[in-house]
Amino acid sequence: MRALLALLPLALLASPAGAAPDLEAAVARAAPAAIALRHRIHRNPELGNREFETAKLIAAELKRLGYQVRTGVAKTGVIGVMRFAKPGPTLAVRADIDALPVTEQTDFEFASTKRTTFDGQQVGVAHACGHDVNTAVQLGLASMLASLKGELAGTVMLLFQPAEEGAPPGEEGGATLMLKEGVFDEFKPTAILGLHTFPDWEVGTVAFSAGPNQAASDTWRALIKGKQAHGAWPHLAVDPVVMAAQAVTALQTIRSRNVDPTAAAVVTVGVIRGGERFNIIPAEVELRGTVRTYDPAVQDLIERRMREILGGVTQAGGGNYELEYQRNNPALINDEALTAWAGARLEARLGAAQLVVSKPVMGAEDFAWFAQRVPGFYYRLGATKPGTTNGALHTPTYRADDGAIAVGMRAMGGLVVDFLTAPPELAGGKR
Repeated sequence: MRALLALLPLALLASPAGAAPDLEAAVARAAPAAIALRHRIHRNPELGNREFETAKLIAAELKRLGYQVRTGVAKTGVIGVMRFAKPGPTLAVRADIDALPVTEQTDFEFASTKRTTFDGQQVGVAHACGHDVNTAVQLGLASMLASLKGELAGTVMLLFQPAEEGAPPGEEGGATLMLKEGVFDEFKPTAILGLHTFPDWEVGTVAFSAGPNQAASDTWRALIKGKQAHGAWPHLAVDPVVMAAQAVTALQTIRSRNVDPTAAAVVTVGVIRGGERFNIIPAEVELRGTVRTYDPAVQDLIERRMREILGGVTQAGGGNYELEYQRNNPALINDEALTAWAGARLEARLGAAQLVVSKPVMGAEDFAWFAQRVPGFYYRLGATKPGTTNGALHTPTYRADDGAIAVGMRAMGGLVVDFLTAPPELAGGKR
């Protein structure tokens, strides 16, 4: 990281002009309450577009702090706007607030025991992706900025976004719906910042890189249709189970034999459903999955080959198929100039030893939609308690540590304060 930052212009490394607000005191004042809010949110996780209680808690806290508050944004989202004493730039900061259909298996005193219905099944609900910490960091940031209101310039809009993990079937949601409803049209931010907990690094670490960070995400659903028959008379059936098994294997040849080996791509089958009884060959089998890419041409290739493979397998088996293919999030690309500035400011605030250059991952993040509209900087916050192990994201044993909250507040608070104090030069000469 030191070598990377050594290449930056000296102007980026310079401290913002003027008297600096006491950020450390603001973190110390706000962190305990932010941690307590995290525990409340973690105990009561809610799935995308259903974050009713979470939204109420957020709105109440923002109103208490003196923010202009807007609720019901993209169904359950909340926006808090703070205009500071002097004129200046407008900066957006986003936190995602939704949980996942995962049954928690941690030793937290505030662990979730909640259950609900998702996609027709009874499931546990948990913050297995750490959005409770992301939200708590932003609420802590809100408190810090409110305490520094008289010392800052410009406007901050805090976006508490629902349904980052995706809206329920048949519904709109997330970043795309917030933008569709005009979230950037009224306030027109110069840039947007966002963070996400990550188990690969210990608390205290901040990881980021310029350019590609997270992949484009597509979802698909295939229905393989055959003919039902008794399991003892398979010759009277057109067996969709056999066709589905062949399709699952054949779809993996797209990555291994059709896509350039140097290109990033993932083709995953995550759901196989079919049949009701051991001695009945069913009429149809459903497959669902995801595709992850960085290159739109690779995205086009994969969708085309999926249709060709499903068509060939089902034709050979005597059946047919339907495929629903949906392109969801674009790739998340960190703005080069904003990332260079942010890296310099993070080093000044946290120290070079706490920074890591991260590699692009195949996970997706709908922050990408915001970053397509204005320059964006998205970074990862180490969430594993030093000396312990942690589960992966989206698993029952993921346990983001409370210690990450103060670090996140210090990192994000420093970026916001420094941006408002001395905004960087961005693409097109914008400040």
